[in-house]
Amino acid sequence: MNTFHWPIRIYYEDTDGGGVVYHSRYLNFFERARTEWLRHLGINQEHYFQETGLRFAVSTMEIRFLAPAVLDDLLSATVTISRQGHASLHFHQALLREGKVLIAAEVRIACVDATFRPSRLPEHLTRMIRQWQENH
Repeated sequence: MNTFHWPIRIYYEDTDGGGVVYHSRYLNFFERARTEWLRHLGINQEHYFQETGLRFAVSTMEIRFLAPAVLDDLLSATVTISRQGHASLHFHQALLREGKVLIAAEVRIACVDATFRPSRLPEHLTRMIRQWQENH
């Protein structure tokens, strides 16, 4: 499986009073990694919506907190496609510190139209994803 990596530095604003990353911040880190993965594919989400009327929305997420990240850590946020449905993408994501998994998540992203109804993934997008998987 091909994995996209995006660096994340932990800043003071990400932590609680003890210097440990506050649990909800991990959702932001995963979101950033998926957004940067799309940019890597050549997709700007707002332009994509303007052109196609389609958006991506998290429909389910399961998170495992294995070890905490702390102030000034340099992490690698990963994005791996685990499955592709007709109107969804399933990802395995993780936050790594020096190769050790701290947080792992299974994320399902739905492709939705302007009224937030599920919509089939466009063929050009599935082609781009397939090409990325073959080249990485």
